[in-house]
Amino acid sequence: MGTRAGGRRTGPKCIAIVGPFASGKTTLLEAILARTGAIPRQNPVSSGNTVSDHSPEARAHAMSVEATFATTDFMGEQFTFVDCPGSIEFAFEAEPVLAACDLAVVVAEADEKKIPALQLIMRKLDDLAIPRILFLNKVDKATVGVRETLKMLQPTSSVPLLLRQIPVRKDGIVIGSIDLALERAYIYREYAESQVTEIANDDKARELEARFSMLETLADHDDHLMEQLLEEIEPPKDAIFDDLSADLRAGAVTPVLIGAAEKGNGVLRLLKAIRHDAPDVEATRKRLGAPDGQTVVQVMKTIHTAHGGKLSVSRVLSGQLADAAELFLSNGDTAKVSGIYRMLGKDQIKQTSAKAGDTVALGKLDNVKTCQTLSSAKGGIRPLVTLEPPQPVFAFALRPKERKDEVKMSAAIQRLAEEDPSLSLRHNQDSAETVLSGHGEMHLRVVRERLEGKNQIPIEGHAPAVPYRETIRKSAQQRGRHKKQSGGHGQFGDVVIEIKPLPRGSGFQFSDTITGGVVPKTYIQSVETGIRDYLKTGPLGFPVVDVAVNLSDGSYHAVDSSDMAFQMAAKLAMKEGMAACSPVLLEPIMKVEIVTPSDATSRIIALIPQRRGQILGYDARPGWPGWDVVEATMPQAEIGDLIIELRSATAGVASYKATFDHMAELTGRLADEAMNANGKAA
Repeated sequence: MGTRAGGRRTGPKCIAIVGPFASGKTTLLEAILARTGAIPRQNPVSSGNTVSDHSPEARAHAMSVEATFATTDFMGEQFTFVDCPGSIEFAFEAEPVLAACDLAVVVAEADEKKIPALQLIMRKLDDLAIPRILFLNKVDKATVGVRETLKMLQPTSSVPLLLRQIPVRKDGIVIGSIDLALERAYIYREYAESQVTEIANDDKARELEARFSMLETLADHDDHLMEQLLEEIEPPKDAIFDDLSADLRAGAVTPVLIGAAEKGNGVLRLLKAIRHDAPDVEATRKRLGAPDGQTVVQVMKTIHTAHGGKLSVSRVLSGQLADAAELFLSNGDTAKVSGIYRMLGKDQIKQTSAKAGDTVALGKLDNVKTCQTLSSAKGGIRPLVTLEPPQPVFAFALRPKERKDEVKMSAAIQRLAEEDPSLSLRHNQDSAETVLSGHGEMHLRVVRERLEGKNQIPIEGHAPAVPYRETIRKSAQQRGRHKKQSGGHGQFGDVVIEIKPLPRGSGFQFSDTITGGVVPKTYIQSVETGIRDYLKTGPLGFPVVDVAVNLSDGSYHAVDSSDMAFQMAAKLAMKEGMAACSPVLLEPIMKVEIVTPSDATSRIIALIPQRRGQILGYDARPGWPGWDVVEATMPQAEIGDLIIELRSATAGVASYKATFDHMAELTGRLADEAMNANGKAA
């Protein structure tokens, strides 16, 4: 009997279901819940009535837009499955979830176009050291053999994909599977348990070959098994199961099971494999470095419900948790639990307590955020997980259609950002815009739909303003005199200034060469203040940069001169002088780094010049076989919807990072359009 795995791990488990968009994750969750009796029947995704379709946005777009938690019981044990969105735009939902899970079920299919998306997911699991099982879905519709499919998928995985089942075919159609460890055949029955049968004579040779290949891979980590194979000794089945469990938990292999989730086929074998092989919360606690001997809770997601308020879906990593328990955050703040709930999609079932391994929703932890670590230890413990959202790639400026909704909108966005930490909100002082940023056009479309639907706030949105600037090409000297008499003290300020262009990136420089006190020192600061105020909006309608102004001469009146009078004189001098300095518009140029599958690199390179970009070069992405990095410079005005075109060219997986590089002159039609859009005539 094998002893490497140390036996089956009992207790509550948390299993993430991940995979590329439209690979069948939601369908698989629905099949699991139906098979375990958590729901009365398996609903097709097209019905819009699955457990994961609990939001109108998910139903409207026929896709998961947030992680869905569902707890069920199987063979006397508790499992929480988390359906994670497959679209790259909502991929960040899985980040805090995966960290606290024991195992991931990766749903894949024989589709070459989805390999880059699968590679992104596998890499994330590698980074987090999450053990995984690959469920090869839609085998009933595949036109490529299972072993050919594995050869196609293997480059996505850093460890061997270990085929544990092979299909049984009749007239070219997959009707069942053979379990290579059990050496038993299963004939599929729709939405029901498969029928156990003997392996047909026609399949025996194929089964023996595939089984030996599986054992060879397992023998790479088991010297005793290797000796048995070399001596042609049949290893006992319990030793094989022990090796399968040990290698899965160690992340040495990724077992591959097959099925068709849409018909409930292969689901029971998957559940049994999870029950027997998956690690438990103790392994997850060790992986995260959580201390033992106290209650430790990791927050996986924040949900704001219509009637129940805020819920913090959390994994209890150790200890016991009772309702009304007091927990401590890492910063020393306290949080009191007000309700413990078992989750099944949008439905919650109240519980009195939770134990280590349980995944539950905790009520009304108002000061607690997604990914935070809570503990019963006074003062809290260090955070076990840190969130690093990727750089946003799409943005829009938004405002409520009615001004009375401004406060309401701000509060609603704050709640949405609590639910989705990948959202970024900022106020652009130059344009007075509220700018919301995210990870794609669909990502922000869903946010807007939630504002308008769930929160009843009609929204107006548009592309954010580009931070154009203006500068000058020539120098000029100009006098500005402000004189006004209206009874009592008048107003008098008189200045002569010299305006000169500066090199790019120099900003603004002010100096004075006043002699003889023609402008008293007390007013020189006023002159600078007036000039700076003018530079906020130059003759073309934008802030002025890279300009030097020297105060060279002027005059004052002993009674009528004042701080304000000299500010006004400086503004007049700037207004008249700037027109003679050949003002020119500047646009920000960004350094862009695009990551793309190699087979789409030529398409990416072709679209860059169409957006006035300049290609700097491209190379293989280090450590990412089959991916490239393309570097370019591109005007910020062209980057607004760049991600839509990138994703369209790469089956939804390309992304980019952009950083400011320099300012460049913009002339001609594009400059006219920018000024007209800003309310200035060209």
